[in-house]
Amino acid sequence: MEATLFYQLVIHGILLGGIYGLIAMGLSLIFGVMGVINFAHGQMMVVGMYISYWIFVLLGIDPYVSLVVVAAAIFIMGYLIQASVVNRILDYPEAMQVLPLVALGLILENTALLLWGPDHRSPHTSSSLETLWIGGVMIDVSRLIAFAVAILITIGIFIFLKKSNIGKCIRAAADNRMGATLVGMKVNRINNISFALGAATTGAAGALLVPLMPISPHIGHDFTTTAFVVVILGGMGNLLGALLGGLILGIAESTATLVLPATLKQVVSFTILIAIMLFRPQGLFGGKK
Repeated sequence: MEATLFYQLVIHGILLGGIYGLIAMGLSLIFGVMGVINFAHGQMMVVGMYISYWIFVLLGIDPYVSLVVVAAAIFIMGYLIQASVVNRILDYPEAMQVLPLVALGLILENTALLLWGPDHRSPHTSSSLETLWIGGVMIDVSRLIAFAVAILITIGIFIFLKKSNIGKCIRAAADNRMGATLVGMKVNRINNISFALGAATTGAAGALLVPLMPISPHIGHDFTTTAFVVVILGGMGNLLGALLGGLILGIAESTATLVLPATLKQVVSFTILIAIMLFRPQGLFGGKK
């Protein structure tokens, strides 16, 4: 019985970790290109969750289908934020970069609170109550679909960055911003696209989470923290590390419930964060890739 419970928790952690990885990948992409930490990352995800929720309520479109619209909407929002705010603070000291992005996160959070109120909302989609059984292990179909889509999006981002001309420009700007400018690349435009792409990934992750958890304007802080832990665990600016770090954190949080209450999962996250900062500050998988 204990072995079955352990396997159940490991699978649950893997499925959740895939979404963690997708959220963290956007944060890692933004940092890898511009060296800026997006403190509004979780709040952007919450906006994506609300867009997906209202598309479902008003039009009956499943969040897994509306994900494309949500990602596009958050992409546009990210592009505008980068063009109007972040590009202007790139050369500021790091401490001065933090405040505008923290302020932006608070603006997004309170706008969501103003528009939709403080109540938690939890839609029931067609797959909400469906389960699969493998031996004695139960798999939630909603989590399985979310994990599969998150992995597909992650693979798509890797292919985009490796094969497309824009992706190659993003990688060039990440490696040497000054060199990219000298060879004629429009670095500000590349920055806009990079930030927008990172925002779109967290918006997509938000849509994937809609069937899995209640939505509230205030949950963005928890996911921003989770994304930071995953990025530091995998290595700042390392996209593959973000995915693997998400899987590791998801499994750690899930299996920790064998000895800790589920409400204390952030104890696990911060314990891992402290251990990594003390013993391997470059992350488990090194630096940029």
